[in-house]
Amino acid sequence: MKNRPSFWKALIPLLGLIITALCSIFLWDAGMIVPLIVGVILAAIVAISCGWSWMEVQQMMVNGVSRVLPAIFILLTIGVVIGSWIANGTIPTMIYYGMLIIDPAWFLPVVPLVTGIISVTLGTSFTSIATVGIAFMAIGDGLGFSPAIVAGAVITGAFFGDKLSPLSDTTNIAAAVVEIDLFTHVRHMLWDTIPAFVLSIMIYWIIGYSEITSAGFDEEAMNIMMTGLKEAFVIHPLLLLLPIFVIVLILRNVAALPALIVISVAGAVLAVIVQGTSVGAIVQFLTDGFAIDTGVEAIDSLLNRGGLTSMLGTIVILTIATAFGGILEETGAFEALTRKMMEKVKTTASLISSTILSTLVVALASGEQYLSNILPGRTFIKKYKNMNIDTKNLSRATESIGTVGINLIPWSVPAVFAASIFELHPWEYLPYAFFVFLVPIINLLFGFTGWTIVRKDYS
Repeated sequence: MKNRPSFWKALIPLLGLIITALCSIFLWDAGMIVPLIVGVILAAIVAISCGWSWMEVQQMMVNGVSRVLPAIFILLTIGVVIGSWIANGTIPTMIYYGMLIIDPAWFLPVVPLVTGIISVTLGTSFTSIATVGIAFMAIGDGLGFSPAIVAGAVITGAFFGDKLSPLSDTTNIAAAVVEIDLFTHVRHMLWDTIPAFVLSIMIYWIIGYSEITSAGFDEEAMNIMMTGLKEAFVIHPLLLLLPIFVIVLILRNVAALPALIVISVAGAVLAVIVQGTSVGAIVQFLTDGFAIDTGVEAIDSLLNRGGLTSMLGTIVILTIATAFGGILEETGAFEALTRKMMEKVKTTASLISSTILSTLVVALASGEQYLSNILPGRTFIKKYKNMNIDTKNLSRATESIGTVGINLIPWSVPAVFAASIFELHPWEYLPYAFFVFLVPIINLLFGFTGWTIVRKDYS
């Protein structure tokens, strides 16, 4: 006979994962693969102790992983896009003209603004991080900014767009789960998203201005990088038409994966035509990433990347994390963890804070955006209706963690992806991703003050 796990049993796999992860990250410097495997093993033991067979547990893992297969295919294709866009000179051209026109004192606030516009347009944080994000990392390096600060600014812009774009998967899912219109959901999110974004830009401006003022602007380093780019690539403004082509595809409602494949092929063709790269070299770049030795260390370290194989580490972590989440979801462990929170909910403040906390629990356990928006939405929707609180408050609260705050979890899909692109540990750049902190904090403030919390009679 199968029994749902108790609160304490359900907590065992999550605590095991968190404790092992903390040791692995901060003591052993061994990454997240082993902690996630420990979590899967503990979750399987709990499931079997509650009456499930091993074959059933195995199917739970398969079901968990199957939900993110589209994301896995997209990640593989993004690796190919990066390789082709560097090889054809698109990203080097973005870097070159960015250095030419951006005022160093305004660089940091410009990063989230531009990345945010791209992300809103494309409806995805991943593509904007992997394209303009790489360009900004290189520009920032040439201007003398810390890579961690620039990466934090890119994350801020990318997830601002991912949260507000009507084309974003997570935005559509969050609205659908709580049974509200998409644009009603987006409009309600303006209350937390815009203040968090504006505050973030102000902080970036203060940091950027103070760094330029105190350390000075290293014009010589920037000139060396620009010269190196011109010597290694054909730099031409027409190459910037490729990013515009991406925007056109998305606006014409071409699905993400076919659009990425098209721009990968277009990028490879341009590499042959514009840069004179051989077909054999292009195939290598698409598979293992772009490789060049310009003699300028800053250029080589930032542009020697991409390729399908560069995403394999991210996919391994994603696969194990979602297998873990699959067990916890189907055994009812998530429900057991959130049930106690639901019992304590009596006021608007406790409702909003419980929603945010439960979404964080799901994010900690699964590392996956879709599940982090879906499960809390399903769990709390009846409670919101019973308390006559509009469910658009629920979708806004779940997105504050499920779409944005999930970046704070080092083994989450967005954090692992960004870390692989930036070649930084998540805990290096996350302190500077101010938007990621501010959105959940603002939602908590709304919950405790009642401001912007809309009521609705569901009787």
